[in-house]
Amino acid sequence: MSLEPIEIRKIAYLSRLDILDQDIPTYSRNLADILTLVEQMNDVDTTGVVPMAHPLDMPQRLRADEIGEISELINREYLQAIAPQVESGLYLVPKVIDY
Repeated sequence: MSLEPIEIRKIAYLSRLDILDQDIPTYSRNLADILTLVEQMNDVDTTGVVPMAHPLDMPQRLRADEIGEISELINREYLQAIAPQVESGLYLVPKVIDY
């Protein structure tokens, strides 16, 4: 599978990568190799293979869900007092998604 330069530029834009035009052939080869590997993995017969959430067969350590005393470190007013920007009880953060 080969990727056209315009596809590489689009992937770079979506990944927020600034790549040089001279590096596009290298990126194209590398991405094509990755996609070929994914295709090979899709062809593997996994009939009878049980999906796993973790590669090690061990139980998850869980703690009891108990109500405890609220300390200063998890107090909402305390945390909002030291936050850079708060409005109406909400934390204000920079916009991170482009439309």
